[in-house]
Amino acid sequence: MKQPKLIAILLLGIGIFSFSCEQKSLLPDGNWIKVADNLNFPEGPTWDGQSALYVSNCYGDWMTKIHNSIADTFLAHSEEIPEFNRTNGLLFHNNILYACDFGNKAILKIDPDKTVTILSTGTPERPLQCPNDLAMGPDGYLYVTDPFHYDRANPDGAVYKINPETGATSIAIGNLAYPNGIAFSPDKQSLFVCESAFNRVLKFPFFDSEIGSERSVFIELSGGDPDGIAFDEKGNLYIAHFGGGAVYMVHPSGETACYLKTPGKKPTNLEFGGKNLKTLYLTEVETNAVYKLETKIKGMTLFK
Repeated sequence: MKQPKLIAILLLGIGIFSFSCEQKSLLPDGNWIKVADNLNFPEGPTWDGQSALYVSNCYGDWMTKIHNSIADTFLAHSEEIPEFNRTNGLLFHNNILYACDFGNKAILKIDPDKTVTILSTGTPERPLQCPNDLAMGPDGYLYVTDPFHYDRANPDGAVYKINPETGATSIAIGNLAYPNGIAFSPDKQSLFVCESAFNRVLKFPFFDSEIGSERSVFIELSGGDPDGIAFDEKGNLYIAHFGGGAVYMVHPSGETACYLKTPGKKPTNLEFGGKNLKTLYLTEVETNAVYKLETKIKGMTLFK
């Protein structure tokens, strides 16, 4: 991995965070700003396309909605809503909120009126074990990572392909060692999957609604696990480096373009949102908070 040149050391009241970029034009504006705290292992941030960010609390049984800098409970497990238990990855698409519910080992579909239905529990030959993250493919299908054991010698994780209307489910990729974050490239020709047990991000060709079998290593990151990922419209991949205390911005070539030190050592996931999709939101579990940072490049618009 190429080591970028240090550009700036920025000071916050809670610590010093290094923002290091090869090009000053990529350097974000300002510092990480806390937008919500007192969460319980925040994960899976998703922007609703309008004005709010939704966040899971993995060690709790509720989901948080952040709107106008105010964080409120959006949905919680109860006797009235037993389908909702403990969620991780979230995704808004066409006003529907999809959630990876690892408590129920299911993918949930949440309508605007908060009606919760179980969309999928996996396949008969391989039920969901611990659904982690999800992405909407350019073909209109949901792609879901499902890790099981964190074991390089036993790569028993998978990626599922799910019809968001019918719930029909198939296994798209198998033999993964703890698959985690997942995202499609802006050109719609590649699928990227974090394989956390190997500290790397894999790249798969995608063509005509099919994922090719030729997997390649896009980047390896030592000292932590690549967790959640997101693209900007230029094709740069942003990686939350859990345990490494950083967000890496990686050029489409696989070279590190920017290194953003995070407020805690355990960033879990990230999402572009806000006006013009130039606000990068970050969930971080050492501080149990959500942060935001203004970027120079617009985030990738999700497939419609």
